[in-house]
Order: sequence, then C-alpha cells, then structure tokens
Amino acid sequence: MDQADKADRREAKVHRLNRIAGQVQGVARMVAEGRYCMDILNQVQAVKAALAKAEAEILRDHAATCVHEAIRAGDAQATQMKLDELVGLFDRSRR
Repeated sequence: MDQADKADRREAKVHRLNRIAGQVQGVARMVAEGRYCMDILNQVQAVKAALAKAEAEILRDHAATCVHEAIRAGDAQATQMKLDELVGLFDRSRR
C-alpha cells in the first residue's frame, strides 16, 4: 500500500469516526429529551454497527501494513508480537 493510499484510508477512517461521534451525540440528545426507549436503543444498535465497521477497517489496515511488513521482513519475533497483540485485544473484548 503506497503512502497516498494510506493517507486516503486514514482520512476515510477519521471521517467515519467523526460520523459515529455525531451519532453518539444524537443518542445523548435523545436521552436528554426523554425520547422513546426503543428509538434510543435502535440508535445505539446503529452506533455499535458503525463502530464494528470502523474496527474492521482498522484491523484490515493493521494486517495489510504492520503485520504484513513484519512477515515480509522475515522477522518471526515481530510477526508473533503483532499477532499476539491482536489476540490479546480480542481476548480482552470478550470479558
């Protein structure tokens, strides 16, 4: 992945995360206004789905750059460390 692609993907992720931040602020307004619980819960589900998509993009980029570079360099220790980081992250998220 060249630098221009990395910059474009970074910008797209920031844009996505800013949109999610706006969604969260909207949910907070809904709660403050005392809106119907099911409407709020539907918006919370939408935020969770958007975060999952953002996470998938970031994970894809991590695999395509950090992990790929460690593998390409033939650095078994660095490769294992990158993979252990990912496994540790997902182990923590299940708790």
